[in-house]
Amino acid sequence: MHEAYVAISIIWLFLFIYAIGGAIDFGAGFWAMYYYERKGTTAANFANLYLSPSWEVTNVFLVLFVVALAGFFPGAAFALGSLMIVPVSLVLFLLTIRSAFMVYSYTVQKYTKVLRYISGITGLLIPALMLTVLPIIIGGFIEVVGDRHYILFNKVLTSPTVYAHIGFGLASQLFLSSLFLSDYAREANSNETYEEYRKNAIIFGPIMLSFAVAATLTLIPEAVWMVENMAREWELFALSMFAFSIGYSALWWPSKKVRIGQPRIAVILIVLQYAIASFAYGWAHMPYIVYPELTIFDGLTNFAMYQSLLWGYIVMMAILIPLFIWFWRLFLKDKRYLTSEK
Repeated sequence: MHEAYVAISIIWLFLFIYAIGGAIDFGAGFWAMYYYERKGTTAANFANLYLSPSWEVTNVFLVLFVVALAGFFPGAAFALGSLMIVPVSLVLFLLTIRSAFMVYSYTVQKYTKVLRYISGITGLLIPALMLTVLPIIIGGFIEVVGDRHYILFNKVLTSPTVYAHIGFGLASQLFLSSLFLSDYAREANSNETYEEYRKNAIIFGPIMLSFAVAATLTLIPEAVWMVENMAREWELFALSMFAFSIGYSALWWPSKKVRIGQPRIAVILIVLQYAIASFAYGWAHMPYIVYPELTIFDGLTNFAMYQSLLWGYIVMMAILIPLFIWFWRLFLKDKRYLTSEK
């Protein structure tokens, strides 16, 4: 396999893990805000229970993604940094605000309500801004003047595909977070909270799927080439749809631990569905990083740097994987922690 494809695969892996972890993290922040003042439910407590240790871990993969992109594809990182300076700067600003308020919401009891709302709202805005990057790099929204690239913001702000991608991102985070938190509540034997989040997952699953279809169809005016490439990967998208169907149906499977549903199986299959669909989407985008000017072959670093980065990431993952397993057992499986705010 060519070095460029190995490098872009590593970047895709970090981006995928961050996308899934971030969707659950940001969605949990919204649910913590949504259920904050609702009586008779512990849904907000469970969202906070998950957020308390996890939001810092999620940001680790964002850092790994950025470092890998700048290391493996320095030319692409420069071009993307120049193009996306406005949305990326806003994302970093909102991440800083959210992180600060996540800390203060647990320590300054007087302002807990205000800080909770700010954290929840920024958790919705950040994914919306991040998803605007996808249609922009596919083409139709960039003007080249000499050696400089400019985003045509007038086209971006009036494009249906941009808003379809934003809708897909928001629906995905609410669907994935609901699905995960339903399993989280089931693990803690909180059946009422499980039913609440299961209901949310049932609602947002079809909404997410509808926005995914809309995001694809609305690409046609700006990026016919991408739609044609995606059509050639129909087997992967069909497999993704099959995984979604089985995973979504698992919410109605018989269960011994709760009244109805197998949320653990649903989470695994839905994450698998996202993995297959995102891989097919990324493969259809190859070899372009920014269509049509920049490819993965143009932006690749030199061979010596490539080898150093590759071995560095291998060693790093060998260290991090056991730590993440320990983190999972400590905060997501330990019954004493799970029942601490039940």
